[in-house]
Amino acid sequence: MGPGVVPLTEPTPLPEVSPSQGAREPDGSHRRAWTRRLLQQFGLALFVLVLGAALTAYTPYFLTGTNISALFVQMSVIAIIAVGQLMVIITAGIDLSVSTVVGLAGTLAAYLVVYDHTGTALGMFLGVAAGGAVGLINGILITRVHLPPFIATLATLSAVGGAALILTNGQPVGAPASFDVLGAGKLGPIAVPIVVMLVVAVAGWFVLARTTFGRSVYAIGSNYEAARLSGIAVNRVITSVYVIQGLLAGLGGVVVASRILTGDPTSGTNYNLDAIAAVVIGGASLFGGEGTVFGAMVGALLMELISNGSDLLNISSFWQEVILGVVIVIAIAYDQARRRAFARR
Repeated sequence: MGPGVVPLTEPTPLPEVSPSQGAREPDGSHRRAWTRRLLQQFGLALFVLVLGAALTAYTPYFLTGTNISALFVQMSVIAIIAVGQLMVIITAGIDLSVSTVVGLAGTLAAYLVVYDHTGTALGMFLGVAAGGAVGLINGILITRVHLPPFIATLATLSAVGGAALILTNGQPVGAPASFDVLGAGKLGPIAVPIVVMLVVAVAGWFVLARTTFGRSVYAIGSNYEAARLSGIAVNRVITSVYVIQGLLAGLGGVVVASRILTGDPTSGTNYNLDAIAAVVIGGASLFGGEGTVFGAMVGALLMELISNGSDLLNISSFWQEVILGVVIVIAIAYDQARRRAFARR
C-alpha cells in the first residue's frame, strides 16, 4: 500500500438502542419532576389526611360529627384572616396589626349594637368597615409615607389596640342574643362561620387565580421594579391588598364577637401569629411571589388539627405551642432549601 493511502476499514458499529431505552431517561426525569410538583402542591394535604387518620385511630372522639363541626368552626376565623394575610405576603409584605383589628372590629360592632342601638346588621357592617379603614391606613403608610410593612403595621398594632381599649375603657361589651347570627347561626346543618369561611376562600381563590388584580399581586411580589416598569399601578394594588386584609380581619373579629356574644378588645391576641403561620405552613414564601388560597386553608386546618388532637389526647397547651413552633420552623426551612435549590439550576 503506497504512502498517503488510508486503509479502508469497517466502521465500528454503534450499540443498538431501542426506542424504549432512548426515551427512558427523559421519561424518568419527567416523572420525577411531575412527582416533585405533585408533592409540593398536595404533600401538606396528604400529611393532614395522615394526621387525621392517626387521630381517628388513637381517639374515638375525633371522627364524630360534633367534633368535626367544632374543628372547622374553630378554624374558620384563622382561615378567613389567612386569605388576606396570604395576599399581603405574596406582595412580600406582612401585616402585624391583625390581632388588634380583630379586637377593635368585634368590640365596635357590639358597642354600636348595645349602646347606639344601630341594629345587628349595621353594627357588624361598621365593625368590618373599621377593619378596612385600618387596612387603608396601613396601605398609605407603606406606599405614600414609604414605611416598611413591618414598621407600619407594628405601629398600627399598638395604636388600634389602644383605640379598642379606649372605646370601652378596657371592659368587654356583652351583646344581646340576636348578635350570635354570624358566630352561632346555622344554614341547614352547616354552621354559619364555616359558610363564611368557604365563601371567603372561594372569593380569594378567584381574585388571585382568575383576575388581572391577582396576577398583579403575584407580579409585585416576584419583582417589584419589573412590575412597576410593566405598567402595574403598584401603589394602588398594594394599598388594596392591605384594605382586603383589614376587611377580612374585621370580619373575623365580628365572627369571634358573635360566637361568644361579647365584644372584647383583647379577643384577637393569638390570631396574628396563627394567620401568618397558616400561610407559611401552606407553602407561601415570605420573600413574596408564591402562595395559594388552597395552601393557606390546609395550613389553617393543620394548625387546628394539632390543637384539637392535642386536646383530645390530653396534651398540655404548652406542648401545643412547642409543636406549632416546630412545624413553622420546618415549613420555613423547607422554603429556604427549595429556593436555594432553584437558584442553583
